[in-house]
Amino acid sequence: MRGEIIGVWSETWREIWSKLAKHPDAPEDLFCELFRELNAACSAPLDPATELADIVDNPDQARTAFRRTKASALMGEIALLEFMERAHGVMVDLGGDPLANRYFVLTEAFLNKYSLRYDLRRPFSLNPTLPGVFARLMRDLKDATAQDAALHPLMMEFEDAIRDLRADRSAGRIKTCIQKQVNLLEAIGQRCPGVTTNTLGQICEQVGTWPHNKVKDAMKCLYGFASDYPGIRHGGNANNSIREIEMRDLVGITVLLAGFAPYLTNLINSDNVYRGT
Repeated sequence: MRGEIIGVWSETWREIWSKLAKHPDAPEDLFCELFRELNAACSAPLDPATELADIVDNPDQARTAFRRTKASALMGEIALLEFMERAHGVMVDLGGDPLANRYFVLTEAFLNKYSLRYDLRRPFSLNPTLPGVFARLMRDLKDATAQDAALHPLMMEFEDAIRDLRADRSAGRIKTCIQKQVNLLEAIGQRCPGVTTNTLGQICEQVGTWPHNKVKDAMKCLYGFASDYPGIRHGGNANNSIREIEMRDLVGITVLLAGFAPYLTNLINSDNVYRGT
């Protein structure tokens, strides 16, 4: 599941639009206005003066054209979100609060059913959620590394290490996960423009993307932990470890490390991570 509406657009007909059409306050020309708005979200929109005009003048044709519009015809996730928010205005204009509220309720149920990355707020605003943003960050990171012959194996090794925990959640396996993630970030950072070094601590000094030195220091401290804790990257210093590493460390440290990825590479568009594409 992508977590984005465009990935399950085909399901919206059954879950949202066909149900709206059955509402007692839905007018006959509902899909005439909806298709007019949907056309604006298409990558190759119909000419408003000719093709579009012919369709929206006929309720049956508009309904058919709306239903047949596939996700591949849309400009992307952002355009689709904008359409769905404009559609709320259509509901208000054509059916008043009862139809608009029905649209809100159906959309909210749809988001929950498919575990999508948005929170719906009144009157009708689709807002990214924190879990959705993090999931998109990891997906974009995976997509970016898949395009690089050297980075792809490192990402696969990190993912395999995480999967291996299913059978063995020992301290050794947890250390391997952290090690693989640090190795991946180190390799990613080496590809950042202007970087001439090959260790993560030194990369942090060269990337020039930090909003404050304390953010940079936080990344360097995590790298220092991975280098100093026995058995992660090196033999480490046993005198500096306070306790054996455990699952809480895997969860906390891997999430923290993933959050630093946008500082180490220009392969990730942070705007897209938040808003979608």
